[in-house]
Amino acid sequence: MDGVSDAPAMMTTEGGVARVQAALAERDLDGWLLYEFRGQNWISAQLLGTGWTTRRSYVLVPREGRPKALVHAIEHAAWRHWPWEIESYAGWREMEAKLGELLGGCDRVALETSPGAAVPTVDLVPAGTVEAIRAAGVEPVSSGDLISLFFSAWTEEQLVDHRRTAEAIAGIAKGGFEEAAQAIRNGEPHTEGSLTRWILEQMNRAGVTVDPDTHVAVGAGAADPHYSPAGEGETIGAGEVLLIDLWGRSSESMVFADQTWMGAMAPSVDDRTRRVWTTVRDARDAGIALLKERAAAGEPIRGFEVDDACRRVIAEAGYGDFFIHRTGHSMDRKLHGSGPNLDNLETRDDRILVPGVGFSVEPGIYLPGDLGMRSEINVHFGVDGPEVTPTMPQVDLFLFTV
Repeated sequence: MDGVSDAPAMMTTEGGVARVQAALAERDLDGWLLYEFRGQNWISAQLLGTGWTTRRSYVLVPREGRPKALVHAIEHAAWRHWPWEIESYAGWREMEAKLGELLGGCDRVALETSPGAAVPTVDLVPAGTVEAIRAAGVEPVSSGDLISLFFSAWTEEQLVDHRRTAEAIAGIAKGGFEEAAQAIRNGEPHTEGSLTRWILEQMNRAGVTVDPDTHVAVGAGAADPHYSPAGEGETIGAGEVLLIDLWGRSSESMVFADQTWMGAMAPSVDDRTRRVWTTVRDARDAGIALLKERAAAGEPIRGFEVDDACRRVIAEAGYGDFFIHRTGHSMDRKLHGSGPNLDNLETRDDRILVPGVGFSVEPGIYLPGDLGMRSEINVHFGVDGPEVTPTMPQVDLFLFTV
């Protein structure tokens, strides 16, 4: 399952265009304007099937009729796959005039923009281009919900592959704790760096070969959510709390699995450590419970609502000031994808969790210089509700006699 899928890009097929046009009609939009320049808008590039471009291009997918592309006169080779009409331009004056013609008759078009830059993963079109569209008398409307539907939603093949990858990663994480404990027993304890290398080797053997990575953090290092050790990092010794965060995918066309697990190199932990863990775990489960409840009732749910549910549990336990990141991020062919995040802290993500999207659920508590804990699972929000991966999330801290 190596390489990028050779399936045609969505906007190059009759069926794909028809699906988008139905969504445009539902939202009372006159079209979706897809802008691309040198990879700035990866969403547009994937939907259109273009490779590397060096000049600005615009494609209007209208609510009715055929899509039309406006591309530079020297870039036609990048568009040889394009089945619809192409209009060329050379100079900027001609480009601006023809962009106005392309948008003629449109009042409101979807665009990869986010008011106030509230959702950075959607805010991909430069401000000057947005100004030019407004100057043409057209109102740009965020394409966030269209991105969820047509870019970030997983295919059945991606879901099947994700399940397999998730179970492989879970097994490697558990094995990492065992490896760390055995190394202590052998009198040759791992460092954060050496255990990182061990985990990456296991991921490669398991077929998690695209963008694999891991964060291994012991003790106070785990209190930094994006901790990266200097050199070999700290030694993983007896009595230490250990965090293992690991992620990857099997091929360029598949989606990620991303998990965080917690353990201690000791047969027991003190009451505070256990309380921090159970609070994080219960916050995670509160988010899943809300997802299941809304799905069963057939009611919509938005990303910020799940964040609120998880954050409430941590706040009520007295650790609200120490949960310093969003509850979860979108996952698609990028680790931090372009669909809805579970976020009412860093941003207010009010996008609906549409069927097919995937995301992490990863509340954490970080006591600076002291202790950090996070529990991370993944969710595919299907038509029948949330599917959690791995199938057996962590319930208790992993404890070891060393």
